[in-house]
Amino acid sequence: MPDHQRRASQPLKANPTSLASGNNMSESVDWDSLTFSLTPTDTMYITTIRADEPWMPGQLQPYGDIPMSPAAGVLNYGQGLFEGMKAYTTSKGRIVCFRPEENARRMQRGADRLKMPPVPESIFVDAVEQVVNANRHWVPPTGKGALYIRPLLMGSGPVLGVAPAPSYTFLIYVTPVGPYFKGGMTAIDLLISDHHHRAAPGGSGGVKAIGNYAPGMKPSKEAKALGFAEVIYLDAETHTCIEEVGAANFFCIKDGTLYTPELTGTILPGITRDSIIQMARHLGHDVVEGKVEATFAMEADEAFCCGTAAVISPIGSITLGETKSTYGDGQPGPITTKLYDALTGVQNETAEDTFGWIHPLPSL
Repeated sequence: MPDHQRRASQPLKANPTSLASGNNMSESVDWDSLTFSLTPTDTMYITTIRADEPWMPGQLQPYGDIPMSPAAGVLNYGQGLFEGMKAYTTSKGRIVCFRPEENARRMQRGADRLKMPPVPESIFVDAVEQVVNANRHWVPPTGKGALYIRPLLMGSGPVLGVAPAPSYTFLIYVTPVGPYFKGGMTAIDLLISDHHHRAAPGGSGGVKAIGNYAPGMKPSKEAKALGFAEVIYLDAETHTCIEEVGAANFFCIKDGTLYTPELTGTILPGITRDSIIQMARHLGHDVVEGKVEATFAMEADEAFCCGTAAVISPIGSITLGETKSTYGDGQPGPITTKLYDALTGVQNETAEDTFGWIHPLPSL
């Protein structure tokens, strides 16, 4: 086994508490220069089982490469899922996560769809707590960003022929990321794709499967080459209804009511999406989940997309063919801004968490 793989496969001998005190590269991080990109941290979490075994708690080990068979199910047939979430240093000086239980449940639904053993919620959340605690010195200060958490579940055992893998690996690594909007929210310009589709009925569009994302790289790059921030996908049946924005959920606002595509199995049930729906209703807005035709969305008062990375990303314009619709003056609308402030207020603990979404990290 190569040295780098041997090091990565050995469990930590030290207590995670000792790793958080000095002697780490995080001390020299320029928090103000962080972007949404990978910065290797110290510690990750990993556990592996055979397909016929129950999941057991894993172990912390140094961040690094892991050994894997070239015949692994995830490499050959894409049998894998990932999640994305964040830990924050809040205004109260606490390190908290945002709704990790929902990420655990979504991964369980995805595991069922891809014929993998679901990771119990208790093991998932405990793993998140362990790896964040072990890397807590990598959590940016309040207002400087967040610690992005990336859980992975994959068929790591070798298999020849399209079939479930004989063994599975669940791991989590983390990386500090800067705020998505530096200097405030900026509205983005989007292009509706009329010849690419993200998912089709009966497929895997409703789960966070790794195979859902590579096909979007080509249309995304093409849209960016034309000066757009991202592409909007329409449904694969009628080619008229908006489904997702790249890898984000879509909302538009008309006369104070929010409209968002319904969950019919072709779009991802985003946790930020669900949070916005609950928050909007709490603030007195009606929310309609249903078919959102592109022509209707382009006549709306405001529009935005949402996800873990940006929370809410306001949309300044949407282009379909030769038609371009601009929202307001191309700046974030008042309801979009209100929802962003309300949701980030909960995440940063500058507003009351009436929903019970904040998950404080246990004390070391």
